[in-house]
Amino acid sequence: MAKLRAAAYVATMKPSSRKPAGVLLIVAGLLIYAGIAARLVAAAGTLPWYVAVPVYAVLGAAWLLPMKPLLQWMETGTWRAPR
Repeated sequence: MAKLRAAAYVATMKPSSRKPAGVLLIVAGLLIYAGIAARLVAAAGTLPWYVAVPVYAVLGAAWLLPMKPLLQWMETGTWRAPR
């Protein structure tokens, strides 16, 4: 019985263009971010290691911040988490 319900659910699902659009946005965003980060890293190369390491750590993790709302939008169609 559960298999029939699952099959009926899958049959009624319609493909969304949000996921391909989201993937393109992720790739474009990462390319833009990589360009910005490369310029900042070039400047950080002249800093002492104890200053450069936190700069590299922040730049390495900063690209993750816009991903949560984008992935939320890709899955649900809304930018905000449901309340």
